Amino acid sequence: MTIFQVVNVRWFNATAWYGLYLSKLLQQAGHKVIVITQAGTIPHQKALEWGLDARPLDLNTSNPLRLAAALARMALLLRREKPAIVNCHRGEGFFLWGLLKGLGFPFHLVRTRGDQRLPRADILNRWLHAHVADAVVVTNSRMARHFLSTMRTPENKVWLIHGGVDQEYFRFDPEGRKRVRAEFGYTDRETVLTLVGRFDLVKGQRETIEAVSRLIHKQGYRKLRLLLIGFGSATGQEDIEGWIREYKLERFARITGKRDDITACLSAADIGIVASLWSETIARAALEIMAVERPLLSTNVGVMPDLLPPEALFNPGDVDDMVRHIARAFDEPKFRQELLRAQDLTLSQLGGQDFLQRTLTLYEGFLD
Repeated sequence: MTIFQVVNVRWFNATAWYGLYLSKLLQQAGHKVIVITQAGTIPHQKALEWGLDARPLDLNTSNPLRLAAALARMALLLRREKPAIVNCHRGEGFFLWGLLKGLGFPFHLVRTRGDQRLPRADILNRWLHAHVADAVVVTNSRMARHFLSTMRTPENKVWLIHGGVDQEYFRFDPEGRKRVRAEFGYTDRETVLTLVGRFDLVKGQRETIEAVSRLIHKQGYRKLRLLLIGFGSATGQEDIEGWIREYKLERFARITGKRDDITACLSAADIGIVASLWSETIARAALEIMAVERPLLSTNVGVMPDLLPPEALFNPGDVDDMVRHIARAFDEPKFRQELLRAQDLTLSQLGGQDFLQRTLTLYEGFLD
């Protein structure tokens, strides 16, 4: 098949990763994939780095003349390439692809919803998803329920397809673990709690720092350490360092900065944590932590209830609840083993090939 993946995302977030990783898997499986990107963005550069055919189109503009120019280029691309599938990973431009489909271009239109925001259930939006799109792909159960009950999208058009994880790349690295732990001064006596993700209020770095501070300074968990894998983004690194000082964790917390050895850094952890206050509709970092066999705790947001057992979940922003879960994971090796067994069961269905096959089942169904 010839397939367009429309990944007009400004940042290399989970939505962009989902679209680009799927494109890579489809290309490796022998399909012709063209990735529609936004010029000058990190996702466009990543697509090129990954060996993908990336074509920039200005689908995010609100300027009528530029939109008209983009529409003309879209029509030209459709005539030249004749894709069987156009899969839109963002709302911007979705209406334009629907318009071209309505004008007679013979492709099947898929809207993949990897965004945390629930779509508005107005008449136009319901019509677009129920009658213009041939299928709506959602990445978590909460979004699926919204489309079925509130958007009134026909059940046979709603597909729940979780993002997969490359389990050949993300796997436990014992040598990397030793090297990274030595770099940050960890011995076998310390228990390292790791949070990975861009520095942003939504990711819960501040709440995690406060929880670790309580455990160390008020409850006597002096062997607990916090490793923050990330770098300044919406929240600057200086803000994170300020919170570390505020909660008196200078001796107990470390920041990695940008790293190329992410698998080794994840392997250095004893417990992983996702502390996000909302979002996590795809949860790329969570899947990577699970793939390197680290027991994972998380807030119960987004896709996380689909991935983890209830006993691993705590309420977003509830530092008391977070403290209880971290303490249990620290104190009870049996609990950590139970988490790992549950994660293994989840991951058995979330490899890259599982991700590819579920998507191809949808795409090939159109052709049948």
